[in-house]
Amino acid sequence: MPDLDVQLARRRDAAQLAAMSRRLVEAGLDPSWTVDRIERHIRHEDSVVVTARARNQLAGFAIMQYGDTTAHLNLLAVEPLFRRRGVGRRLVQWLEESAVVAGTFTVSLELRADNDVAERFYEALGYREVGRIRGYYQRVEDAIRMRRELSVPSAAPAR
Repeated sequence: MPDLDVQLARRRDAAQLAAMSRRLVEAGLDPSWTVDRIERHIRHEDSVVVTARARNQLAGFAIMQYGDTTAHLNLLAVEPLFRRRGVGRRLVQWLEESAVVAGTFTVSLELRADNDVAERFYEALGYREVGRIRGYYQRVEDAIRMRRELSVPSAAPAR
């Protein structure tokens, strides 16, 4: 998507991001990504929250938390209208590039075990399953844990 603008989120974005998380990521669960929690990540020096906008419309967002040796992709959401148009890929690539600049070369994440679309998306970006966690999501749903070594090029070509 050539007209996509990826930028750091602002505190004023937090309510819209929390609503998007409830609707697209946390459906069927008690919301855990509240406005306050997202605001804390926006302000925290070890976290990065980015938004993707197309023609000033929010298309997606992601939250990554950086540690000394690894980064963790906490959340990624893309509006259905913008799916399969490279928005998720651009958000993840932006965050991965930031991780490399910070000296972090491993990214991990969890996703719902029954989310085959997300699993294929991350696999296409070079992530591999490293385990499963029973009851990870509020003791209701299992998770797949995935990891990518950023020093290893992704198998999928960038769009």
